[in-house]
Amino acid sequence: MILVSACLAGINCKYNGGNNYNEKIFKMVKNGKAIPVCAEQLGGLTTPRIPAEIKIIDGKKHAINKKGQDVTEQFEKGAREILELAKKLEIKQAILQPRSPSCGVGKIYSGNFDGKLIDGNGFLAELLLENGIEVLSVDEI
Repeated sequence: MILVSACLAGINCKYNGGNNYNEKIFKMVKNGKAIPVCAEQLGGLTTPRIPAEIKIIDGKKHAINKKGQDVTEQFEKGAREILELAKKLEIKQAILQPRSPSCGVGKIYSGNFDGKLIDGNGFLAELLLENGIEVLSVDEI
């Protein structure tokens, strides 16, 4: 069993209320091989929601939405919930949506809402990696 970003399975949980449907991921979920998760929803954020990006403030990672509100607490809470699920189910791999402030692995948006990518991981991707879970971008499968 693996974890997948819920938006990839066609679940409308993106910030704008849409999804990032991927046929291969959908089939994995349908066939019981993957569990769809959305850290932002599990953290208590609504769908749709104001888009957020990661900024480093005083050396610490923060999720700041486009209105300047700090939503770090919700991002961290959702990531912790998913990590607990992964531990209970002994999950060793996740396939996540690229560039996301939760799920992005390797590259995320700059934090300036300018469409530029920088090196880094989203809150969920980082937490999973720190706990020995392999994290792949859907672009890698």
